[in-house]
Amino acid sequence: MIQFTDVAKVYPNGTVGLKDVNLRIDDGEFIAIIGRSGAGKSTLLRSINRMHPITSGNLNIDDVDVEKLSSRELRRLRRRIGMIFQSFNLVTRTTVIRNVLTAFVPDMPLARRVLGIFRRQDKLKALECLDKVGILEKAFTRVDQLSGGQQQRVALARTLAQNPSIILADEPVAALDPVTARVVMDDFKKINREMGITVIINIHHVELALEYCDRVIGIKEGMVVFDGPSSHVDQKVLSLVYGEIDEKE
Repeated sequence: MIQFTDVAKVYPNGTVGLKDVNLRIDDGEFIAIIGRSGAGKSTLLRSINRMHPITSGNLNIDDVDVEKLSSRELRRLRRRIGMIFQSFNLVTRTTVIRNVLTAFVPDMPLARRVLGIFRRQDKLKALECLDKVGILEKAFTRVDQLSGGQQQRVALARTLAQNPSIILADEPVAALDPVTARVVMDDFKKINREMGITVIINIHHVELALEYCDRVIGIKEGMVVFDGPSSHVDQKVLSLVYGEIDEKE
């Protein structure tokens, strides 16, 4: 469970990223965060793994205060939290499987890490993760020969290799065409349903959020202005989130 209690984030330049955020996210949920650019979506998402430390309030994961973790404890927490980025963050001049295998590097002894020697069980796990996202046949293909959608699926396979309990995805389909975006969203939904992994997606495409996610959190100017089932999102909610009508209406 992830619990935000009166969470605020103010950046050094004075920009307010989050204000008075109170949220509870239960295990196994599939959540979309929506809002305008600069509303605080990425700040909310990245505060969960302390990529963006909060300024005040409390942020707990399974009753552990994230802000009080030591560097070692934070690294351990981040092994449980997969992160997917819009830009894929892959090494394009090497093979797909080598990219997935990088998920094991933090837990490897120094000698094997330096030499890039992976265990057989790690290689089998990497292949299994590629199979789960439907690109096993690309395992030994160089990443720069893949489409954008295939690269994002490699990034997802790499995250799965960590055995995460939570996956955070920051605009994972923003750079993809509509057809490919749905393929990737299908993968997220399958992983959520079949593996019970909590998936939280910061997404620009509202129609995809409503189609795939069970719960929607709307952010405006750093504040949560809507939190409810996707089926409850109507035009008034969208107007509230995107600022087309006054909040008092």
